[in-house]
Amino acid sequence: MAAHTSDTTWRGRALVPVLVYVGTVVAVISSLGAPLIPTIAGADHVPLSEAQWSLTVTLLVGAVATPTMGRLGDGPLRRPTILGALSFVLVGSALAALPFGFVWLVVGRAFQGVGLGLIPLTIATARDNLPAERSRSVIALLSITTVTGVGLGYPLTGLITQVFGFHASFWFGAAVSGIALISAVVVLPHTRHLAPRRLDALGAILFGAVLGGLLLALSEGESWGWTSPTLISVCAASLACLAVWIVYELRTGQPLVDLRQLRNRVVLTADLMGLVAGMGMYLLLSLVTRLAQTPAGPAHGFGVSAVVAGLILLPFSAGSLSASRAVPLVAQRLSWRLTLPLSCGVILLSMLWFGLNRSGLWELFVVMGVAGLGVGCVFALVPGLVVNSVPAREVGSAIGFNQVLRYVGFATGSALSAAVLESHTRVGAVLPDPVGYRFAAVLGCAICAAGAVTAIVLPGRRHSQPDVLVDGGEAPTVGMPVRKGLEPADRSMETTG
Repeated sequence: MAAHTSDTTWRGRALVPVLVYVGTVVAVISSLGAPLIPTIAGADHVPLSEAQWSLTVTLLVGAVATPTMGRLGDGPLRRPTILGALSFVLVGSALAALPFGFVWLVVGRAFQGVGLGLIPLTIATARDNLPAERSRSVIALLSITTVTGVGLGYPLTGLITQVFGFHASFWFGAAVSGIALISAVVVLPHTRHLAPRRLDALGAILFGAVLGGLLLALSEGESWGWTSPTLISVCAASLACLAVWIVYELRTGQPLVDLRQLRNRVVLTADLMGLVAGMGMYLLLSLVTRLAQTPAGPAHGFGVSAVVAGLILLPFSAGSLSASRAVPLVAQRLSWRLTLPLSCGVILLSMLWFGLNRSGLWELFVVMGVAGLGVGCVFALVPGLVVNSVPAREVGSAIGFNQVLRYVGFATGSALSAAVLESHTRVGAVLPDPVGYRFAAVLGCAICAAGAVTAIVLPGRRHSQPDVLVDGGEAPTVGMPVRKGLEPADRSMETTG
């Protein structure tokens, strides 16, 4: 039974604001790398493709740390895990802020990546400590903090960088993460009443090897050569680790990720949509911020500062937040089975617009606003689908795995943008050919189209009425089907544990 925190105490009233603040800090910290990539490349004298690792490494570590922290979060170590992760973020921010060079900056960004595993833990905390009616709206809000926080973090860190230098941006990250750590120490409830869960250390190591190898191959493919023995060996080793990991996870008693949940078509659909939306989000985000800061001239850039490049992403956050509010009304009429593919179509539209129309800076603002609507819809819908489809004791790990795939999409989109632009950069040139941006946009359209088709086909046919959406009273519930309203055809797809 969940132990609901009373709203009559000051700690109970402060719980939701602290959880939302932690989620926003995670989003701001994770996004620190993107608008600073050109600045980091110039200051540390490294190619743009290498400077991209200041963003990719954070997402990679987050993808590996999230399932591990999600499993720990299902037991009595949830509170210590949250506090430990915030401590890692604080230390990583300090390392990245100190002028020790590019290598230490990347190490600090890797430490910051541990914080990306906090979102599923905040969701599990809300679910266990709030009444059901309120927890649903809070879970939806926490889910989109990773999106809305980006638009807040980019212009703010860009302004700090322009005035005080890029190291000051990481000092800012240290300050906000320090406040989050202190707030969590004071407010977070203890979780000693939860049953302990064994940590699947071998599963975490294998999963890290899979993601690290594949992202390394994707990021370094152009410099190594796409048919080089080194690249082929890394890909083969990663795929072998993936096969071993899948077999091991299916056979072990307490796996890092319960892959059997993917037999539930609703969960599988939600996971794949998180992957697709994350990939499209960071592919477009990386392209737009880089093009905006590219000098005007033959490269067809706009030559704006990091501050303006950050401001371009404000419509993205506004669009995602608006989408979270609009999804209940849309999904009530169309059901989530239609809302998900339509959301992928909206992201595809933003990719298409970026590929065809980049003549004015204003178009980048519009593109990011449209993308925010699509990504916000997806990220607002999928947590409710997962929460309502798995047993309560598996919520932390199930949401964690969904978050993992989202971060895998983030990291893959980031690496893809760098790989495509590098492949369209002439030998001896610093800036890519403009056709590289168009090719990357076409690739993004293909990804979104595949996601839309998957969202239509994978869940299967449904003969019952559209899902009923619940209004939590204080905020609209975002696309969460009510269990008691499910028809027998849907019950057969639920995970029973």
